[in-house]
Amino acid sequence: MSRPEAPYLRIVEEIRRRIDGGELRPGDQVPSARRISQEWGVAIATATKVHAALRQQGLTEARSGVGTVVASAPQPARVPAPERARRPRGAARPGGEGELSRERIVAVAIAVADADGMAELSMRRVATDLGVATMSLYRYVAGKEELLLHMIDAVLGEEEVPPPSTEGWRADLAGIARLEWRLFRHHPWLAPAMSITRPQLTPNAVAITDGVLHALDGLGLDSETQLYVHLTLFSFGRGLATAIEPEIEAQRETGLTTDEWMTSQEARLAELAAAGSPLLRMAMRNDIDFDLDRLFEFGLARLLDGLAGHLSDGGGPGTGRTAAWVTSPTLPL
Repeated sequence: MSRPEAPYLRIVEEIRRRIDGGELRPGDQVPSARRISQEWGVAIATATKVHAALRQQGLTEARSGVGTVVASAPQPARVPAPERARRPRGAARPGGEGELSRERIVAVAIAVADADGMAELSMRRVATDLGVATMSLYRYVAGKEELLLHMIDAVLGEEEVPPPSTEGWRADLAGIARLEWRLFRHHPWLAPAMSITRPQLTPNAVAITDGVLHALDGLGLDSETQLYVHLTLFSFGRGLATAIEPEIEAQRETGLTTDEWMTSQEARLAELAAAGSPLLRMAMRNDIDFDLDRLFEFGLARLLDGLAGHLSDGGGPGTGRTAAWVTSPTLPL
């Protein structure tokens, strides 16, 4: 009797059939692990095996901020080369556990989170993508919480914090805020993963904080006010960026872009506008172009306007107190 085919292989073949038949074209999103789990009634672990097999066969690729998509061009399947000689007992397989490092684990974890979202990230998923046993990861990171800390530090270090310029504090703060926004945009999971109440104290987070404090140096602000300016600036960008990952997930689940979804809601919006004030009806007729990047730039400019007014009013030192945790040698992002 032949052995029954593993469930994940049947799903792989079905998705391959959709790709070969043109139902899924290059650049199209393939079902997420969560969708596979729901559609085929399998565990998430099985769904992650499907994704790993599709990548190994060169059928899919991870695209940052989008997810797992059909490969734009046929990719060579990663087939292990035949062994020329028997490995000594206990020796590591090429590409396997013997070549693991914390940096490699973190890089794979970031790729998973970028492509499929934090909901799909687990130690098991990272191990599956690396082709190693899950327990082998714990030699390098204590668990998912520590892994996330290293992920945050790694992506915050992708760009160097610009040093103080000759253009003044406003330009310097805008430069740092835009750096943070670019990172939030490139890694949609980053903003929801970060906290200001329980900040992730990492070297690259501290470097960003230090950049803001240097930009404010010499303006007559006490330490508490400087820190509050930093936290306000960061919270604005982070708060806006928390809309990015849910929007990407909504696009994966519905297949509709933001503009397409808004178009589908026109009748309902018109109904609500008709029941509202004349100003609301006027706003609805103006066909306002909603864009997160434009909203970020608008809000950043108004925030800096407010700070400029605070400084011109002589609003330097605030309460005159310096919070005890501000005096710590490591400041939160």
